[in-house]
Amino acid sequence: MLQSVILLIILIVLNAIFASAEIAVISMNNSKLKKMTGDGDKRAVKLSKLTNQPSRFLATIQVAITLSGFLNSAFAADNFSEPLTALLIGTGIPIPENVLKSISMIIITIVLSYFNIVFGELVPKRIAMKKADSLALALSGLLYGVSKFFAPLVALLTVSTNGLLRIFGINPNDNEETLTEEEIRMMLIEGNQQGILESYENEIIQNVFEFDDIPAQQICTHRLDVHALDVDDDLEEWNHTILSTRHTYYPIYQDSKDQIIGILDTRDYFRMKKRTKEKIKQQAVHPVYFVPEDMKADILFQNMKSKRTYFAVLLDEHGGMSGIITVQDLIEELVGDMYEANDGTKEKIQSVSENCWNISGDADLDDVQNTVSVDLPTDLYDTFNGFVCSIVERIPKDGEQFQCSYEDLDIHVHTVTNHIIRDTTVTKNTNTHQEEKTS
Repeated sequence: MLQSVILLIILIVLNAIFASAEIAVISMNNSKLKKMTGDGDKRAVKLSKLTNQPSRFLATIQVAITLSGFLNSAFAADNFSEPLTALLIGTGIPIPENVLKSISMIIITIVLSYFNIVFGELVPKRIAMKKADSLALALSGLLYGVSKFFAPLVALLTVSTNGLLRIFGINPNDNEETLTEEEIRMMLIEGNQQGILESYENEIIQNVFEFDDIPAQQICTHRLDVHALDVDDDLEEWNHTILSTRHTYYPIYQDSKDQIIGILDTRDYFRMKKRTKEKIKQQAVHPVYFVPEDMKADILFQNMKSKRTYFAVLLDEHGGMSGIITVQDLIEELVGDMYEANDGTKEKIQSVSENCWNISGDADLDDVQNTVSVDLPTDLYDTFNGFVCSIVERIPKDGEQFQCSYEDLDIHVHTVTNHIIRDTTVTKNTNTHQEEKTS
């Protein structure tokens, strides 16, 4: 009896090995397997030969699992049925012997199924999911040998399977569907939730995927916020503008900002000992790189990189300047805002308390939505200024201060210049209303 039990355990272990091998190989990192194969790892080479023909691999595994399960059932029925039947007869149960034999078979099947499912399927498959790479490589030799041993039977099963697939209109030679962008992004989110990726790493990679969908207009500095130099102003006026605003590059215009004629590089400008308009034009003014405002961010970034230019002027459909954009603006769209020391730039969203923020009018509405955790119409408006103007249904006057509400947000507008909302304080509470309260 002991020998029979030991043999039964061996058969369950064999089933467990092949069941775990199936999951391990399917779950193994393909990139890692390709790299190890390229490096000449013998285990990886054998495994690659199996995975390159998935139908043959699955047939090999299925033959091994089916055979071990069949032997398991046959052996248990042959060795345990009669002793169990005799035991039941010995209890004096008034049931015919042939019925007791059937009952014995059912009991043996139930008990065997439990042990086979738990120890031969579920546990080894869970282990394989956790240790896919190492387990697949460890079993590569065994699987390769089994595939050779069962090659004739596997070939028959493969031909049969492929034939049935073609009947259902499926080409068995087609490659598996490649990962879509959406699937990759979902994997990144899951990796972040599980702690595999840091939040900032997930954010940067997500930004890369969004980069080719963002128009330059959404990132640029709007024309009303652009500090530019009038070519007809004297150098004293230029110096005042440059020293008070402290930028590296300045568009130079003639008559209006819609006629940009050059870009002043202040680094070259301040290196000049004797400055005249003519010398400045020759030594510190660069040609203008004009781009349409709807150009996608990724294309613009590639173009600016290839042209070795840091500064671009955006034009609207009528040829007027809609804004300016720099390489730093594009990089910040990927990695987040970067502030130079003492540059006087403040963050567009600043936390005052748990449910209170100072928000600039030019803050991206998506960022505001993520900060305040309230659904905002991000598909309709790009900036917080545009969103607030939609609430009050008018363009605010310069110097005006007012208060308005949206759902459970109270918005206090402090500063308006050039009809653009500059500074606000937003408080989140339980009130939900959208009525304007002017002051």
